[in-house]
Amino acid sequence: MKLTTPRLILRALRKSDAAYIAKYIGDREISRNLLVVPHPYTLKDAREFLARCAEKARQRKRDNYIFALELKSERHYIGQIGIREINDFNGTATLGYWLGRPYHRQGLMSEALAAILKFAFSKLKLRRLNVTAFAENRASNALIKKIGFTHEGFARKSARDRATDTIHDEHCYGLLKTDWLKHRAAARRAAH
Repeated sequence: MKLTTPRLILRALRKSDAAYIAKYIGDREISRNLLVVPHPYTLKDAREFLARCAEKARQRKRDNYIFALELKSERHYIGQIGIREINDFNGTATLGYWLGRPYHRQGLMSEALAAILKFAFSKLKLRRLNVTAFAENRASNALIKKIGFTHEGFARKSARDRATDTIHDEHCYGLLKTDWLKHRAAARRAAH
């Protein structure tokens, strides 16, 4: 499965992504904002992660979709975005993403998120997406609000990241399909 945006390809993970995954997620500035990623993060960790993802992708009834982010101009892995904990009965799932530090502040994740939201609501027919961000991760919290999510709560001391063993407060957000459609329509009107 592959999604495209003006600058990005969102594609299935490949074994050849392992070195890039280890390089970018091995950056402590990245791993410290991710819940389950240890630091240091090795090539072996990346290969094990890719094997787990390949196994999940082969399941008949998928509960997640993880996409590699690839710049069309560079043609290699620069980060990832995914939908996990898909619950077909409830029509819900959880969003997660990260991007290698050299690619920050270029609008790339906004572009990737627009594609993944369309995939989640149009292709998967979800009715709601959830996402959380550590309270001190200002960039991620701002991005989540920018793409239309509603702040729904603040969970005190709710998460310990594996990279630094730090306990974090988290902001909790939700996006309904109906709100996404309104946000998308408003963005189109503003662009014209």
